[in-house]
Amino acid sequence: MNILITGCTVLPMTASEADAHKYFTGNIGIADGRIAFVGADPQQAAAFRARCGASLREIDGRGKVAMPGLINLHNHVSMSLMRSYADDMPLMPWLTEKIWPFEAKLDGEDIFLGARLGIAEMLLGGTTTFVDMYWHSDRVADAVTETGIRGVVCPTFVGASYDAFEPEALRMAEKYASGGHDRVQIMLAPHAPYTCPPETLKKTLKIAEKYGLGIQIHISETLDEQQTIREQYGKTPVEHLRDVGLFERPVLAAHCVYVNDSDIEIMARHGVSVAHNPQSNMKLASGIAPVVQMLAAGVNVGIGTDGPSSNNDLDMWEEMRTASLLQKVATADPCSLSAYRTLRMATVHGAKEGELGVIVPGALADLLLVDMERPHLSPRNDLIANLAYCGKASDVDTVLVGGEIVVEGGRLLTADVRALC
Repeated sequence: MNILITGCTVLPMTASEADAHKYFTGNIGIADGRIAFVGADPQQAAAFRARCGASLREIDGRGKVAMPGLINLHNHVSMSLMRSYADDMPLMPWLTEKIWPFEAKLDGEDIFLGARLGIAEMLLGGTTTFVDMYWHSDRVADAVTETGIRGVVCPTFVGASYDAFEPEALRMAEKYASGGHDRVQIMLAPHAPYTCPPETLKKTLKIAEKYGLGIQIHISETLDEQQTIREQYGKTPVEHLRDVGLFERPVLAAHCVYVNDSDIEIMARHGVSVAHNPQSNMKLASGIAPVVQMLAAGVNVGIGTDGPSSNNDLDMWEEMRTASLLQKVATADPCSLSAYRTLRMATVHGAKEGELGVIVPGALADLLLVDMERPHLSPRNDLIANLAYCGKASDVDTVLVGGEIVVEGGRLLTADVRALC
């Protein structure tokens, strides 16, 4: 599909924080799933219109901001089935008394349905890519394929469940790691260092090396985890995973609430990315991750919601606002995590490198249009601040993934929302 978005405010997310020219009024051309051009020159739009002819779909972007799709960097999407099921509890009782017993009863069809429900919520709120960690990951991948979102699907295991994980991981790697599935990617996901013994981590590492896969894992989420790992191995969780060899592969570390200066230096040196989940950490009283310190050290930090049982929603707009405000409180510095840097965390940092997170020629056409003609977004004294601090999922008007329109006029086109609810 060839698409021309005209007259919108373009926020490409390519400017530095110091650059005053972060956005402009212009047009975006999309062809073959990618950004063909972006700019303010009307001649570009005219030439693109003439080249596409009758195959062109035009979208009036006046009153709207075009920005890259949001990237939810850590999720357990099928836990939408457990939304509001286990609230107001500490993490370990939450897991052992409520979540794990519930999950033991889920089959692949349950997980498929839960994934479709959560994906619908994310697409309607402008999330175009999410990174998931769950069992029956093949069914999560099926939901990704059906709904039109982009997903990094991560087969996972906890302790003794490794024997069931390995064949699933190998099957998923054989199917998706070789390419040909443009909206599904694979990583491997041992749950955490306190639930996965070193021998299983090393086995996971061998699979990751064989298929060229990255690894997602929870790290240093709670003080209890810190104490457990120190008692068992005499190290911090970060030091332990480094010594096991996990950081020899690309690693996405969820949480990292309790990391010291040495841990942060290790993560920066090994290129570990961090998924910051402020609302989940707040709700479970896990603590506040030192995001500002990690960013200053060169660690790539993005934003995730965590699962909809510990959040309880998948709203990246709420997560951005919370991430910024929480760092201001934690550091006693109102300048510590600016609006623009927060937006970059949810887009550029989530993508880290490659073809997502920016609106530039050649990039994948994963983008959204935000309707700015809303009372809570007016006046626009500072557009960037309005988006980061006032934006809501309900402000998202149009969403494209790979150049395909999946949300239009605030309505999901790839699934029947009423049937999912």
